[in-house]
Amino acid sequence: MDAAHVESDLVNVLYTEAQIQERIGELAAEIERDYEGKDLLIVGVLRGAVMVMADMARALSRHVEMDWMAVSSYGSGTKSSGVVRILKDLDSDISGRHVLVVDEIIDSGLTLTWLTANLTSRSPASVEICTLLRKPEAQKMPVDVKYVGWDIPNEFVVGYGLDYRENYRNLRDIGTLAPHVYGG
Repeated sequence: MDAAHVESDLVNVLYTEAQIQERIGELAAEIERDYEGKDLLIVGVLRGAVMVMADMARALSRHVEMDWMAVSSYGSGTKSSGVVRILKDLDSDISGRHVLVVDEIIDSGLTLTWLTANLTSRSPASVEICTLLRKPEAQKMPVDVKYVGWDIPNEFVVGYGLDYRENYRNLRDIGTLAPHVYGG
């Protein structure tokens, strides 16, 4: 879906599909350098990270194993609920492995702080985080993020995996959702 299809729902487009693909390519090059010669497992955080994971995996010029976790701290609202729940756990044993958690956005930091602690307790060789977007002003918990696509303002954004009530995930661009859509 193009931004033109939902133009009245967006305040503006922050990043176009082309800009997103370029930045993912740059992040993939950094990841390849840092993990050269290492067995890497990339773990996507469902559902939002599906687009980032797929494009990241295709941008890497090496073999990479993928696994998925589904965690939630949102429910159906626009702000984190503060309670993290595992909805789907990993299928892979990560002990002794290099794990790169891939997410689409870091908002409060609660989910990824909890998730990295959970994964670290499973004895991996390393756990690092890659996120396409980060909202520094919204962070309530410090999160050590190794790879960041962009820092963005504390606004409600949709597209490229980011949703509002499960809509807008298939928007190719990332844009700020208009308050009239979510009553904000």
